[in-house]
Amino acid sequence: MMNLCIDQGNSRTKIALFDEQGKIVKNFIYKVFTSADIDRLFSLYPITDSIISSVVNIDPAVVNSLSRHSKHFILFDHLTPIPIVNTYATPETLGQDRLAAAVGAAAICPNTNLLIIDAGSAITYDFVSDKNEFLGGNIAPGIKMRLTILRQMTKKLPQVEVEENELIPLYGRNTRDAIAIGVIRGVTLEVKGYIRTLEERCDHFEIFLTGGNAPYIINNIHTPVRQEKHLVLKGLNDILEYNK
Repeated sequence: MMNLCIDQGNSRTKIALFDEQGKIVKNFIYKVFTSADIDRLFSLYPITDSIISSVVNIDPAVVNSLSRHSKHFILFDHLTPIPIVNTYATPETLGQDRLAAAVGAAAICPNTNLLIIDAGSAITYDFVSDKNEFLGGNIAPGIKMRLTILRQMTKKLPQVEVEENELIPLYGRNTRDAIAIGVIRGVTLEVKGYIRTLEERCDHFEIFLTGGNAPYIINNIHTPVRQEKHLVLKGLNDILEYNK
């Protein structure tokens, strides 16, 4: 029997099938995700239970299909019971992906101070205490967003694309490199700043890095981190199991 976990983001929908031991058996990425995809997944795999988290408006047909096919279905929101304490002042405004990532990280490293960095369309920095409390976090523009804003908010700067393994020297010798280096180095210095601040406040903490743009960061910060590609999906599976 399998759990179907769905993380619907701003640009992509990420899906994973978990076995009874909590291991990912299959994972998929969809640019467009519909109820027909739900029907197909249930026809191909022995899925019994499901959970969906979304930072955008969910298609009611997707919810109906999940509810119809699943023995146990969760539309994850701020009222869903979770295995950590959420101290966020406005839980109804908290992105479920941020909370799911916190649950996943706390399951891997319980009773530990955590910094969770999710580098997606936006970059989120979230904090969990050694008492397994979600304390809150911050949201900043993501790498591609920064590159796009530079193009849109100026008259002459070009749109720039960067590669995951691109070498980032101290300064650029042309405009393209100046933009690429400025954005990537700015993000990595931002990440290092959070790490340095926590080092001043905590005797020990673990750093988790996830999200589609994580490689851009991990290749340039030179700091030991736990890179968990499917941290949000793992957290969703933990929440589903907790409620079952």
